[in-house]
Amino acid sequence: MNRILPKRSVPALSGAMLPEGTWNLADQQPEHFSFLFFYRGLHCPICGQQLRSLEKAYDDFIALGIQPIALSMDSEERAAQSRKDWHLNKLPQVYGLSEEVARTWNLYISHGFKEGEPDTFSEPALHIVRPNGELYASSIQTMPFTRPAIPELLGGFRYIIDHDYPSRGDA
Repeated sequence: MNRILPKRSVPALSGAMLPEGTWNLADQQPEHFSFLFFYRGLHCPICGQQLRSLEKAYDDFIALGIQPIALSMDSEERAAQSRKDWHLNKLPQVYGLSEEVARTWNLYISHGFKEGEPDTFSEPALHIVRPNGELYASSIQTMPFTRPAIPELLGGFRYIIDHDYPSRGDA
């Protein structure tokens, strides 16, 4: 597996989006960053909690020049159900990512083992991408637990922007 390293270009990424349309990372032009939230899917209550928190802070991210987006391997039907159940009105959602795309983004893949889980899904990850398509930072997990809290992420972004903090981990 080829790792995506900070200060290097990220792979192409696009897909169908809710509430409507399509989304393409290459078309994004936030002032500072695109903030990619890869989530496990409708079956994950921790994902729901984190995305609801992100929804509440959506305007704060936008005000900082950061565009958050939620992405998953869920089908359109499952993504629409999570949008409804989790009250996601502002946060765009990309759905239907393939396993190949997930692996290209260094995501860990799991197979469902209980009722309500899809056969295959990706584990959570956060990728922070500069407008020029360069990776700034990543956090990739093998399971749903111990995720960073949204207020802490906002605080981190404020520090990064205010202090022109450089990418790390590029070696």
